[in-house]
Amino acid sequence: TKFICTLFCQKPTFSSPGKKRKSSSPQYEQSPPVVIIFKDLESFLPKVLQDFLVICSNYIQQLPLILIFGIATSSVALHRMLPQSVSSLLCIELFQSLSCTEHLAAVIDKLILTTKFPFKLSGKVLRVLTSIFLYHDFSVRNFIKGFQLSLLEHFYSQPLSLLCCALNEANARVQDLTHDDCELIRQVPSFMRYVESQDPEKQVELLTKDHYLKDTVRKLLNDLHVYHENYLPVLKCLHILTTSLPKYPLGKQIRDLHSTCLEKEVWETEDYSSAFQLFGMMAKDELVSLLTRCLDVLKSSEQDNLEDSVQKLEELLTRFQNLDSKKTSRRSKKLSGFEVLRVEVLQFIDKLIRDYLLPPETQPLHEVTYFSAASTLRRHLNAAPRNALQTALNNPYYYLQNEILKSETGTIPNTAPDICIVYKLHLECGRLINLYDWLQVSLGFLLLYDGGVQLGEEEGFVHD
Repeated sequence: TKFICTLFCQKPTFSSPGKKRKSSSPQYEQSPPVVIIFKDLESFLPKVLQDFLVICSNYIQQLPLILIFGIATSSVALHRMLPQSVSSLLCIELFQSLSCTEHLAAVIDKLILTTKFPFKLSGKVLRVLTSIFLYHDFSVRNFIKGFQLSLLEHFYSQPLSLLCCALNEANARVQDLTHDDCELIRQVPSFMRYVESQDPEKQVELLTKDHYLKDTVRKLLNDLHVYHENYLPVLKCLHILTTSLPKYPLGKQIRDLHSTCLEKEVWETEDYSSAFQLFGMMAKDELVSLLTRCLDVLKSSEQDNLEDSVQKLEELLTRFQNLDSKKTSRRSKKLSGFEVLRVEVLQFIDKLIRDYLLPPETQPLHEVTYFSAASTLRRHLNAAPRNALQTALNNPYYYLQNEILKSETGTIPNTAPDICIVYKLHLECGRLINLYDWLQVSLGFLLLYDGGVQLGEEEGFVHD
């Protein structure tokens, strides 16, 4: 956990020791303070920090300052670095920042789990970004950069990304599609599956008539928008239910559940079955509390498709409240009224999930809004320096794109950079290499290419 000390530099007063120091300058109260953030306090030299604070204290009446010190360990580190004569110049207030995982949850909630932005990440891409965050750097900034890179790659590599915009604007752009654009839509895999599911007559019209295609595309984009509007509330409801279960069978964070729902039909997983077995053992009070929270989430959605679900859930909650408190004898095989109602609730939840948590691949034209090139993103973010260096040394044209660097495989052109020549000579030595001989041969080889032929011959260098 990262602790941050907020330090208010003020002019010390010694008139009443034991009392809190207050600034008497009216200018300090009127002028906004200058805030200086020290990202990593432990990395500063104590002497430099001490001198800086003393200088600041001398100008605090003219220049109000607030210093924010980021401390990775504990606040004791500050007192270890500063003697009492310097720390007495400060009015220290301690507060703790949010953890990086909490910041990530906020970013995902505002960027990914929202219908405000049409651009979406596939399950594999989201897992790549979260894996880098959890197992490499814990950097929310790098996660956002990865999201931005995904956005750039999507709009650069996907021709139909021109329709990845607000629904009203997308409908207007559909009208302006050219015949070539229509042909691109016909080649989209999800649209091809949609065409195959239609009647033969509609198939012919979709494949031959552009105006009919445009009308269908507008309808499919609207359906995709409705799919997202329904998906998010139901996802949050399932997350509310599963996070109350022991060991979190479907994940503790909503991002884990979201990734699972994006990649597969969640109801086909073993974890889903385990979760519903635990649901079947919930007590009345706990179940009613969770259903009430789910009802609030569904009510927040403005989609008409969920109105029936809201009414059904309200009816179930009413029946729970009116439920007779009598219990069936343990020896009786007949279910009690609560148990019957609990089974009905589970069936309702299961149907809700199967209806609205379908993977995006089931939606026609999902390629318009979803970026799924996880391998491309992984190649950019998880760089392999060794492979990149070997490629650059073996084939400098790959990066420099200079025509004079082109050469046949296995040859050493005299136009190659010196380091590439030395590297290729190293490759010719096999597993064992005599460094002295290699350096001597490399030096002579370079001298020959640089015009030092006479010197090369005098030293006995031979080049085939």
